[in-house]
Amino acid sequence: MFKQLYPGEYIDSTYHIDFDQLYREGYRGVIFDIDNTLVPHGAPADERATALFSHLKELGFSCCLLSNNDEPRVKMFNDAVHVNYIFDAHKPSMKNYQKAMEIMGTNLQNTLFVGDQIFTDVYGANRTGLRTILVQPIHPKEEIQIVLKRYLEKIVLYFYQRQLRK
Repeated sequence: MFKQLYPGEYIDSTYHIDFDQLYREGYRGVIFDIDNTLVPHGAPADERATALFSHLKELGFSCCLLSNNDEPRVKMFNDAVHVNYIFDAHKPSMKNYQKAMEIMGTNLQNTLFVGDQIFTDVYGANRTGLRTILVQPIHPKEEIQIVLKRYLEKIVLYFYQRQLRK
C-alpha cells in the first residue's frame, strides 16, 4: 500500500551521503530539494552547501535544484551554488523531475533524487522511476501544512522501517 511512498534509502543528512561511492556506481546526476534538505527552510546556501556542490562538480556530477518554492527563493539559494534549477515544480508531479534530467543530460539509470519530504519529494521521484534518498529534515521549524504532513510521514516511515527488518 505504501510502497510508492517508501524511499530507496533513509539517511540522517544530505551531508552524510557518500557521493563518491554513488559516482563510482555510475550515477551522474543529482536532483535536490532545497528547504530542510540542504539548509533550514528559507535560508541561503551556507558553507556546507557550497562545499557540497563544489565537491559534486569536481566529481563530475550534474545537479539540479527542484523546488516547489517561487523563483526568488530558489534563485537566492542557487546564487551561491551555481547549478541548474526548476522553481514552482509542482512536486509530486513527474513532469519537472523529467525536465531536470533533460537539463542535466541524464536518465533514470544514472540520476538520483535527494529530499526531506515523503509526500512530495519521494513520491514524485518514485513515480518518475528515480532512485530516492530521503533525509531527515535539517530544522524542526516548518510551515503548518508541512508539520501536519510530518505526522503522516511518521506512519509511512514506521512501515518502511518494519519492512527493512523482515
